[in-house]
This record gives sequence, structure tokens and C-alpha cells, in this order.
Amino acid sequence: MAEQRTIYMDHNATTPLHPEVKKMMCEAMEIFGNPSSLHGFGRHARSLVEEARENIASFIGASAEEIIFVGSGSEANNTVLQSLTCMPFNTCNILPGDRSAAVITTAIEHPCILESAKCLKDRGSQVAFLGVGNDGKVNVDQLKEMIGENTGLVSIMMANNETGTIQDIKSLAKIVHDRGALFHTDGVQAVGKIPVDVKDLDVDFLSLSGHKIYGPKGIGVLYIKKGVTFCPLIRGGHQEKGRRAGTENTLGIIGLGKAVDMRRSEMEEETKRMIRLRALLKQGIIDNIPDVYFIGHQEDCVQTTLNVSFEGAEGEAILLYLDLEGIAVSTGSACASGSLDPSHVLLAMGLPVELAHGSIRLSMGRQTTQEDIEYLVEKLTSTMKKIRQMSTVYQGRN
Repeated sequence: MAEQRTIYMDHNATTPLHPEVKKMMCEAMEIFGNPSSLHGFGRHARSLVEEARENIASFIGASAEEIIFVGSGSEANNTVLQSLTCMPFNTCNILPGDRSAAVITTAIEHPCILESAKCLKDRGSQVAFLGVGNDGKVNVDQLKEMIGENTGLVSIMMANNETGTIQDIKSLAKIVHDRGALFHTDGVQAVGKIPVDVKDLDVDFLSLSGHKIYGPKGIGVLYIKKGVTFCPLIRGGHQEKGRRAGTENTLGIIGLGKAVDMRRSEMEEETKRMIRLRALLKQGIIDNIPDVYFIGHQEDCVQTTLNVSFEGAEGEAILLYLDLEGIAVSTGSACASGSLDPSHVLLAMGLPVELAHGSIRLSMGRQTTQEDIEYLVEKLTSTMKKIRQMSTVYQGRN
């Protein structure tokens, strides 16, 4: 019997600090100056903030002036969508021509997008939701039909946080721009895992978050294409050139800048290893556990993520049993983990409620090893035997 290990398989929820990030942040703890102050303490802090801004901008193909530091990916997403409250009257000249606050997004977005869209709808804006296929891919024909003359913004996530499915953002952005609307993508689960170049994709807005790429929590970035205007979500100060008030999180920004540096040097080789480990994990499940269903596109996906549903089991039960074995997994988005309802993402993909309830998300990271995968498969196999032996529904079908 294998010795119990401690294995973290929930990197889509958050990642541990990279050792080099932790080292740099510890060294920067003494840098307390306000980046807006003109004296030496402030100028030192400002120089480090701007160095990080340059690093992050170059990593995603942007210019430094197009990068705004915010508190999280959720704040970045809210900033874009809440800007639409100005749009019925176009008071901030955000939209081209006479465009209004009509917005299109998808049914599989992160809750911060869906809740913001609901808020807009409650305020009288037009909101429409794109459907997806059973592989999680956006229905392109439906998008073309839905974009009208009053559509101001289309927001489609780059990589789904639950399934890992990657959308063809470049093609979708072209469709939207050809119809005269602006395009936003939530890149939180994509940046640092796959190559992202905002100029090549031609997006107007992109969101990313530090703690998803081995950086600190409490820091995110909103990319805004040069020439595109918007309404600040947080007002009151001149920070970020008046685009986001509040004293900059200097320590978080320094950490995110270093995290991006490490992604730049490690991502390519790590991706090759993740492809191999994901294949090993998937095959291990297939070889040892019957009646499983792999969710999402299995080729166009972030290779760190595997979402799988088990007939005759509840995802929460699987999670708790694995936790007793020292293995951390997820039943979906950490931001919605308090809900007992099945995943809105999986339901939108057409999964039956039973399969949606029986799913778990396995998300790997830079520290995941082959030994971890082998231990996980072993414990998952024994866990499923226990759960299914207690399931009258599953026993009845066999």
C-alpha cells in the first residue's frame, strides 16, 4: 500500500507562490514608499512598479501604457462591464458611433462576468448569452446572428476555468470588430499557460490575475488597447493615470512582475510536461475506472486541466474522500464552491444534471509529478469503488 502523500490538484483555483516570487517579495518588504510620492522613497517604489508594468506588457504583446493594475481578475472584468452603465448615453465616448450598452457574453463565463451582466440587465441594458456545444466551444453562427447595430461589447473568456476549453479568440474578435463592437476576453485561466499576444488577437480588453500564475493574491491587470476609452470602476485619485484610484499595491505588483518573468522562462518546457502528465492521468482513469465521461474539448484545452464525471457518484463525495487521502481537487469554480447547484458551465454544455453533479476538476501545476499522478489514480480508483458500492442507483444499473 502506497504511503499517503500530499498532492495539490487545484491550481485553477489558485497557485502557490513561485519560490523566486516569494524571494523577491520578501526582499521588497522594506519598500514602503508610496509610488505617487515625489521623494526618494516614492521614486524607488515607482521605478519598481513601472519595471513590473513593462514586464507584464511585453509578456502579452502590449505596451506599458495599455496596462492598468487592479485588485484582481474579477475587478478587471467588472471594470469592463460596469463601464457599460455610461453607454446608453455614450457620455464617456466609449463606444463607436451610436452604439448602446447592449452586451453579449456566454453562458459559461466566470461568475464575476455573469453577475455583472445581470446587474447591467437590471439597470435596463440589453444582455444576451451565447450558447456553447457539448465540447464547450462557442456557437459562432449564433454570435453572428446575435450581434446587432446596438451591440456595444462582446465578452468571451479565453480558457474556461472548469473545463480548460480554449476559444478561438482571434476569430471571434474579428467577427465582433467587423460588426463595429468592442471585444473583451477574460484571460485569467489562459495567460501564463498558453502564449497570449493581445496585438495578434486584436482584443480591446483583456483581464489577468496574479495568483493563477504563481504570483500573489490581490493583484490583477486590465489591458486596454490604446485608443479605447472606458469608465473607471474606482474613482478618486490620480493613480494609474486616473484609470484606477487607490494607492498601488507595490508589493503585489512586484510579485506579479516576477511571476511573469518566471512564466516567460518556464512555460514552454512546463507545457510539454503537462501534456504528458495529463495524458497519463486520463489514461489511468480510463484503464481503472468504468463509466467515466471527460468534459470539454480534449484537444483545444489548457493542458493543466482535466474535468471528468463519474456515474453513480457525487463530486462533493469524491472531493471529501480524496481529501482524506491528502489529495486536493475541486468540483468546479472555487468562486462558486458554496453552491449546491450543479455547475452552470456543465449544464450549459448540455450535460445531464446527474453527470454535472458527478464531476471533479483536476488541475495540475509546476510541482506536479508523475508519482503524484500515479498516486492520484490509485486513490481515485479505490474511492470510486467505495462510493459506487454505497450507491443503490449505480448498483441497480449494473
